[in-house]
Amino acid sequence: QVQLVESGGGSVQAGGSLRLSCAASGSSNCIGWFRQAPGKEREGVAAIYNQYVALYAESVEGRFAISQDNAKNTVYLHMYLLKPEDTAMYYCAARQYGRSCGRWTDGDMDYWGIGTLVTISS
Repeated sequence: QVQLVESGGGSVQAGGSLRLSCAASGSSNCIGWFRQAPGKEREGVAAIYNQYVALYAESVEGRFAISQDNAKNTVYLHMYLLKPEDTAMYYCAARQYGRSCGRWTDGDMDYWGIGTLVTISS
């Protein structure tokens, strides 16, 4: 069992930056960030596999960076050059230990946090 707690959400202006944190209890080879905007389906944003392999959605490539601090058992999502369309509830999710990220769709993830809200104003 993996428990995930997100933090770091907030409101910033377009062009600004935020860092989200996902504190995990338990082990997982794949931890990802997903987001859901009002009226839209949840989508994958970034995932990290075996601590070092980073995967990104095309919409955030070059603007977001995912990293993992094993000493703190925390995964971070560094978000730069934020746009109003990045506004969403952001969720941390993890796969069961021993599984790769695969296609890291939300249906692939086994554990979820409750989310943290990110609001970007223009």
